[in-house]
Amino acid sequence: MGHRCTRVLFLALLQALQTIAEDGSIECMCVSRDCMAEQCKGDQCYSSVTVQDGVHSLHRGCLIGLDSKRLTCSASPSASHVIECCAWPMCNANTSLESLTRLLLKNSEGEPKRYSVKTLVPLVVVPFTVLALLALLAVPVCWRLHPRHLERLHEFDTEQGAFDGLIASNVGDSTLADLLDNSCTSGSGSGLPFLVQRTVARQISLMECVGKGRYGEVWRGQWQGENVAVKIFSSRDEKSWFRETEIYNTVLLRHENILGFMASDMTSRNSSTQLWLITHYHEHGSLYDYLQHIAVSAPDALNFAASVANGLVHLHTEILGTEGKPAIAHRDLKSKNILVKKDMRCCIADLGLAVTHTQADNQLDVGNNPKVGTKRYMAPEVLDETIQMDCFDTFKRVDIWALGLVLWEIARRTYSNGIVEDYKPPFYDLVPNDPSFEDMRKVVCVEQQRPFIPNRWFSDSVCNSFPF
Repeated sequence: MGHRCTRVLFLALLQALQTIAEDGSIECMCVSRDCMAEQCKGDQCYSSVTVQDGVHSLHRGCLIGLDSKRLTCSASPSASHVIECCAWPMCNANTSLESLTRLLLKNSEGEPKRYSVKTLVPLVVVPFTVLALLALLAVPVCWRLHPRHLERLHEFDTEQGAFDGLIASNVGDSTLADLLDNSCTSGSGSGLPFLVQRTVARQISLMECVGKGRYGEVWRGQWQGENVAVKIFSSRDEKSWFRETEIYNTVLLRHENILGFMASDMTSRNSSTQLWLITHYHEHGSLYDYLQHIAVSAPDALNFAASVANGLVHLHTEILGTEGKPAIAHRDLKSKNILVKKDMRCCIADLGLAVTHTQADNQLDVGNNPKVGTKRYMAPEVLDETIQMDCFDTFKRVDIWALGLVLWEIARRTYSNGIVEDYKPPFYDLVPNDPSFEDMRKVVCVEQQRPFIPNRWFSDSVCNSFPF
């Protein structure tokens, strides 16, 4: 009979633990002013006694969230408050006022002596008054003994510009290169410190609008005489702004072929909230804009292709270590999201849809942005909805598909034997200017069409080297 009862209790315990594992919460007895019912659900249960004006009050309830558990359950008991936490269903139902009161009495025995206000006031005021009088007497004495002391210190600071390793510069002396160099050499490689970002953002003057899109606008701004790009998100696109800010602040993200991030801030202009993302400014604009107006030579085409590939490799590569970097997939790679630099190399921008992955915990972070990539550049597995959303490698392959389409755009505008085609986007001859999801699925998946490759590309060493 005893074995049978033990088995029944054991099965009941297993069932309770399984219930906890399934929904991540347990039921607790709830007795307090905040309780809507006699029972509540949370991550842990608690029982507590509070003494106020000699009256003992017993409370029971639930704790929700890891931070709440840590702060509440780890609180040190005192003579006026004690709490006990437990982590199985209804474990606080039988906690008695007497048992918790005994803990209160035990803690009150070791409670340090409390002084009254009348006792503390003289103990604080008298020493403070004496020190203040001594300070007042010392100031004129020191001033007479060292009349030029402050002046010499000022001269020293002006000549040296630094003291004890702290960088000192007058307003206007710092440049973007200085700030970013200091940020990179500090070890993070992610961008400027948060307070510096806020300072930079509030010192920028908007000069001219250089682009508009569904996300908002891009402006050329100036900070201490240097050009910067200010991407202003519309309020409805807050999740993209937040995600892009989060990705750009990733440790060790900085790379010559990734758009240089400076700052991110939320500002108010003309009685409306604006979300700013501040980056390096590249006057050539996007690769899409550049190829629209300029045909490129073979060396420039190779520079474009190699730099975009280098930037994508850096994103896809996880860097292990204490200050590591997760692997990142872009998810919206296209010629409009690639910028052309002065040295005729490119850098990848617009990381608002990026996905991150770390091998240590095999965690895939897709963010909280419901938007999807550009339909024209979607890979077949995205269009036919067979993509494995829990597998990071599939997102990398989606980026590689988009990279192939970008290389096709570059090759089309590359001089080969004196011949060059007008700029056209991928699948320009198969889908409308703004294709729908169904348009692209039909062309890419059902008909299995691919962008047209002219015969002359096969005889050209540069175009033929692209992995179409």
